[in-house]
Parts: sequence; C-alpha cells; structure tokens
Amino acid sequence: MLTFLRQRVLSSAVPLVVVVLGVFLMARLTGNPASLYLPENATQQMRDEFSRAHGFDKPLLAQMVDYFSGVIRLDFGQSLRTGESASTMALRAYPATLQLATVTMVLAVLLAIVIGSWAALNPNGVADRVSSFMSMTAASVPDFWLAIVGIWIFALTLGMLPTSGVDAGALSWVLPILTLLIRPLGVLTQVVRGAMISALSAPYVKLARSKGADEYRVISRHALRNASPPALTVAGDLAVGLVNGAVVVETIFGWPGIGKLMIDSILERDFAVLQAAVLLTAVTIFALNILIDIGYALLDARVRRKVTA
Repeated sequence: MLTFLRQRVLSSAVPLVVVVLGVFLMARLTGNPASLYLPENATQQMRDEFSRAHGFDKPLLAQMVDYFSGVIRLDFGQSLRTGESASTMALRAYPATLQLATVTMVLAVLLAIVIGSWAALNPNGVADRVSSFMSMTAASVPDFWLAIVGIWIFALTLGMLPTSGVDAGALSWVLPILTLLIRPLGVLTQVVRGAMISALSAPYVKLARSKGADEYRVISRHALRNASPPALTVAGDLAVGLVNGAVVVETIFGWPGIGKLMIDSILERDFAVLQAAVLLTAVTIFALNILIDIGYALLDARVRRKVTA
C-alpha cells in the first residue's frame, strides 16, 4: 500500500506543478496591474514606481523564481487591492467553499444510494423509469441556468429565499446547495443503479437470499458494498468538479468562497491572491485524488492484490 501511495503522490505532483506554473504565466497575460490601480492620468514615472514596488519590473524568469520560492515558504505576497497577506485571504475564503462542497456531496451520495438502490430492485419498472428519466435530466442541466431560474422563481417571484449573500442564515444555503446538488445527484444515481443491478444479480447475492437473508441485509451488506467502488470513483471526480464548479455558483449567489475570490482577483489583476487561491484549490484536488485511490484500494480486494504484487 505504501508503494502504491508513493506512486500516486509522485504522479499527481506533476500536474500540480504544471497548474501552478500555468496560472503564473496566464496571470501575466492579463496586462500590467498598474493600468488598473493607478489613475488614467498617471505619469510613466508613477507606473514605473508601482511596477518596481511590486516586482513587476523584473524579467519574467526572475518573477517566476521569486514566486516559487515564496510558494515553498507559503508566502504569496500582499494583495494589491487590500495590502493584506494573499495566503490569509485565500485561507479565510476557503472554508466557505469547502463547507458548501461537503454538504452538497454528502447529500448527493446519500440520496443517490437510496434512489439508485430503489430503482435497481425492479429494473425497467415504474420506479426505475422515473428515476432514470429524472437523473438523466438532472445530469444535463447547466449550473448557471439552474441558479438563474432558482433565483427567479424562489427569490424574485415567491420571495421565499434570498437572492445572494449569507446574511439570511440557513436560508442562504438552500439555492447554492440545490444548484450544486442536481448534477452530481443525477450522475451518481445512474452509477449506483447500474452497479446495484450487476451486484444484485451476482451469485453471492442469490446465495444469501437462498439462505433466508432479509432484503435489507442483502442490499446493505452484500450488494451495496460490492457496488461502492465505481460509485466512489465517480463521487470523487464529482467532488473535484464541485470545488472547481463552485466558481460559477459562488459568483452568482455572492457566496464568500474561494471561487468568488478567484473571479474578483482575475478582474482586478490581483496576481498574489489569484495564485494563492489556485494553489490552495490545486492542493485540495491533489489530496482528494489520493484519498479516492486509497478508498478504492480498501474497498476492492483486487486493487490491493495488484498493489502488493
């Protein structure tokens, strides 16, 4: 298992470095921040002083060396907007995104297990047809469209929920979570249904039923355990997508998370904060992928044997 874990860490570290380097280079393509932060009538001397104060006058290679040395020290510099530490701003915004993604993913997994297992008990029955239609529809709905429709219906028309922000307490969570929940729920329901149909038709399930095991025990102890590896893999990919996809939802609903911080930093060319936010997100995705691989190996004996071979 340690050999497997070491291989996965090394293979995942390369894309992490590429992402961080790509963000550094692409951020510089947006132009000189002096054009944004200084008045339009600023003199060339003022622009040069601004660039010198923030290191933008250095060659690109020198800026890259400074950046990576700062990454090693977890020092991303100061925000051009607020003068605050960039890493502090990213760490302050990240829990809001993590909470939103965690709650959404837990609800999606629980609901998908219930709906997918229910549909698999009677393939091509009424419950299966209805759940399949609804899940495929849910998996196809774009997040931004669903968010806008949700605001129009529940906030503007019915006045039941706030349009944005977090000032309304628990009600502020409803629309962002529903928006993020629909697609993962639809995809996971299809995966759980397919895996459960295969598991319920397996010989070990027929043997358990012939021995008098009740249906709940057959589903929970036999079928669901063996159907969980593919569902875990898909759930992990969806969790990674939630962290990335939260950018759109957070921007629409004014959610104070890492996604909104990224968009604000891009619009205002706040390089330090953007780089800190992207690196924090990339590290989270890196950790999620490692956890998914470990969970898959623990659930599937064939993977464990392959690792130890």
